[in-house]
Amino acid sequence: MTILRYIVTDVDRSVAFYQKHFGFALRKLIGSAIANVAKDDLSLWLSGPESSAGQPLSDQSRPVPGGWNRFLIQVPDLDARVESLRREGVKFRGEIVAGSGGRKIIVEDPDGNPIELFEMGSSRSSPP
Repeated sequence: MTILRYIVTDVDRSVAFYQKHFGFALRKLIGSAIANVAKDDLSLWLSGPESSAGQPLSDQSRPVPGGWNRFLIQVPDLDARVESLRREGVKFRGEIVAGSGGRKIIVEDPDGNPIELFEMGSSRSSPP
């Protein structure tokens, strides 16, 4: 199983987001500090400010949400999925991009952590 950690500002809000929009199941909740949600072969740890992952580092910098590293969810119909998520008010980074392997778009969770939605293309897809 692949395990990822995302830093979030509100664990309950993040759990609700991943359950509602992407079908993750809650596996464990440790107060408002940490939640473990899972989908298929992915275990995602959502770590709030009270968690050990949210504490300042030795140089006093604090871990913050966001960035560009992300996990990918493959979908059969990207256009339909994007339309549905937009109706629900989900935020995106840009528009759908087509490349040599297929098409993708980056979704943001409530804290700005990226999730890539990917639709596999034919081998004849043109590069971006």
